[in-house]
Amino acid sequence: MSTTTTSPTTTAPTPARPRVEVPPIPATRLVAVELRKMFDTRAGAWLLASIGLTAALASAAVVLWAPDEAITFSTFGTALGVPMTVVLPIIAILSVTSEWSQRSGLTTFTLAPRRGRVLLAKGVGVAIVGVLGTLVAFGVGALGNLLGAAVAGVDPVWDLSLAEFLRILLAMNLSVAVGFMLGLVFRSSAAAIVGYFVYSFVLPTLSGLLAAFQEWFRDLQPWVDFNLAATRLYDVSPTGEQWSQLGVTALIWLVVPLAVGTVLTLRSEVK
Repeated sequence: MSTTTTSPTTTAPTPARPRVEVPPIPATRLVAVELRKMFDTRAGAWLLASIGLTAALASAAVVLWAPDEAITFSTFGTALGVPMTVVLPIIAILSVTSEWSQRSGLTTFTLAPRRGRVLLAKGVGVAIVGVLGTLVAFGVGALGNLLGAAVAGVDPVWDLSLAEFLRILLAMNLSVAVGFMLGLVFRSSAAAIVGYFVYSFVLPTLSGLLAAFQEWFRDLQPWVDFNLAATRLYDVSPTGEQWSQLGVTALIWLVVPLAVGTVLTLRSEVK
């Protein structure tokens, strides 16, 4: 009886597929996506609409109640600054906190795993909204100035110089940056919005009371009160010392917390 032996067959190794290099998402696309996400929700759409609505209401208030000699473009610019410093920072807050409150962060940071690029895109988008929102508000203010002059029977006064406009634009965008910073620090819509009102209204009031009753704090206040230093941009042309005070207070109350919030956001767990 004979036995038949078979030799094991050898198969050729399957060639490895070449690795496909996927290019990173372009920064312009990230910014465009973040801009769209700001206004995709009902809250975002209403906030966008409120920029024009509040500008119209502020302009109407000036037309109805301001004396004839106060119907000037600078008056409308000052009146528009108050609502814009509330609406625009809330848009900035929601641009960050929506990733956690609406639980879209897992999708966002999976498609774009480099969180730093996403945060930078959000910051650029917020800055664009701040500038465009300010331009829209001043456009409404210009129409209000024409209407107010026609109602009062006087010539329209265009007394807002380019330097004054740029200072107001800077002041509004500083408030937008504060909203963005608080969104990074808290990553909760409710907490960040409450924090913004405390930051912008409660702390300046306490600072003013302390300066009124404590002489030792009176000279120190301009160097530690960010709101005081920023609101000067609406009223006067700051001196060199006042620009220094704005820089110091912005470093304390904006730049350092922004850096802390960025680190916290980069390291936080996304669920």
